[in-house]
Amino acid sequence: MITLVYAPGFIRKFKKLDTGLQDEIIEKLGLFKNEANHEKLKVHKLKGVLKNCHSFSVNYKFRVVFSYGSKNDVHILSVGNHEIYE
Repeated sequence: MITLVYAPGFIRKFKKLDTGLQDEIIEKLGLFKNEANHEKLKVHKLKGVLKNCHSFSVNYKFRVVFSYGSKNDVHILSVGNHEIYE
């Protein structure tokens, strides 16, 4: 099972979102812990400045950016719309 480590930047952005979206993100993070759901969440590697990171979809607009730490640790870095890629 994957252990999620939340970056302070993620927590700050998460707290600014409306409650409905926060609930959706929590649900998707729960699904993300099981690697069998990664295809369903559209997990993909990023390019450019974020080439060491990956992302998955929360909904059509919002994404979660993360990086792999040790074997079972995933660092949740940011949440937002496509502007988080810039």
